[in-house]
Amino acid sequence: MSNEDHTPHGPRRPEAAETEAAGTTGRQRLIAGLWPPRVTRAQLVVALLLFGLGLGLAIQVRSTSDDSALRGARQEDLIRILDELDDRSQRLEDEKTRLEAQRRELENSSDQAEEARRQTQERARQLGVLAGTVAAEGPGITFTVEDPLTAVEPDKLLDTIQELRAAGAEAIQVNGVRVVADSYFSGEAGAVEVDGRRITPPYGFRVIGRPQDLEPALNIPGGIVQTLEKEQAKATVTRSEKIVVDALRPAKRPDYARSSSR
Repeated sequence: MSNEDHTPHGPRRPEAAETEAAGTTGRQRLIAGLWPPRVTRAQLVVALLLFGLGLGLAIQVRSTSDDSALRGARQEDLIRILDELDDRSQRLEDEKTRLEAQRRELENSSDQAEEARRQTQERARQLGVLAGTVAAEGPGITFTVEDPLTAVEPDKLLDTIQELRAAGAEAIQVNGVRVVADSYFSGEAGAVEVDGRRITPPYGFRVIGRPQDLEPALNIPGGIVQTLEKEQAKATVTRSEKIVVDALRPAKRPDYARSSSR
């Protein structure tokens, strides 16, 4: 037997070479089948679904991890978190209190401004009544003086005005002329003038005030009614629950005086 036949590393037999060639050809076929990859629509849809499923699982795991972090936190950490929440809640509560205080302040300021405005309007109305620049109405009397002999002098009518003011008259007009603090009577019997405007009998007084005080002031013994009767005039007093004084005087602006802040 020759050495060539028994040498382990001798020439390969033909069967081994064919097997190796067949194995190499199989691997090449496998690689050729896998690369480059050929992706179908179904495979793409499945891949997208798997990606979405994985993303959802990741989010759930993260959320669970956060809860687990709180459950697994130390007592000191939990106390610190609670303190921070309490501080935040207290800050919000303080802010709420501050805003409510501001709202109350604004409401009070608005109420005070409204009350001041109302009082100012009321004061202006009262001054207008006294100045004769606004109309007035209220309880009072009508006082009519008939003078058939035209014997009533202007001073007798002025005395009537003074008696009415002393009895509390707040608004007076005579024959369509508003009588105010600076009003004056002039002329002569039968040609009486009030503030330069002529009036003729009968003289009609509309007076606003307390009727229970005004009427007795004119009818007292030796008073205006008896004085006028001596002049052959007839005086009549009638009480009323509503007297309208609507004769107006123009508002006069002062030449020199101005309102003061004091």
